Amino acid sequence: MATLAFRDPSTGTDFSASGIGFYGASFGASVLVGAYQTTSFITDSNGTVNIAQLPNVQFVNSQSGVVGSSTSGINVLNIPNFQTTCNVRFTHTSAVKTQSVEARIYDRSNINNVASGVLVKVYETIHPNISQQTAGSGAATWSGSTVNPQNGQLTVGGSGLTVTLTASPGTSGFRPQGASTTDAQHDWYLALSASPSVVGSQLFGLYISLQYL
Repeated sequence: MATLAFRDPSTGTDFSASGIGFYGASFGASVLVGAYQTTSFITDSNGTVNIAQLPNVQFVNSQSGVVGSSTSGINVLNIPNFQTTCNVRFTHTSAVKTQSVEARIYDRSNINNVASGVLVKVYETIHPNISQQTAGSGAATWSGSTVNPQNGQLTVGGSGLTVTLTASPGTSGFRPQGASTTDAQHDWYLALSASPSVVGSQLFGLYISLQYL
């Protein structure tokens, strides 16, 4: 049997039945229009209940982000897996390969729709080493640094700009046999950063699809 879970990369807490909330300096604090969140939390689906704090990565520019309580950004390649916002974990009762793995940000109604009122950046870290002094092997830039043709904005969203994730990363993303890695567990690590483009709370969803064999 196959399962897909969304977890805190630093603690392993499964928040699949909950949600992620993006805020200012503390839980419930607003994020200014045009700015990006400085804290992230596990919340209820509407972002009104504080369940636990998550690691935070704040988008700075296409190649860097501020990690946690730091005051300056680092290159995205130097962000370790455990300091990202979300660990997406696929498990199966037997060892399998995964392929055609895709992440979408959508309006919580239709996966093909861009979320309204918010710009979202996504970065998949491939950095099992816990040190920021070493570089991982992920992409050089955040997804969402190019224009989404659906709305002309620099944002991941709907079917216009999706994020292709690593095929067959295996347990903790070590990927010992590359794309041919077979495992009963596959882990992806995503840094998520959001900026409101209008005043008010904005609701959006993260959708993951994949094939396994």
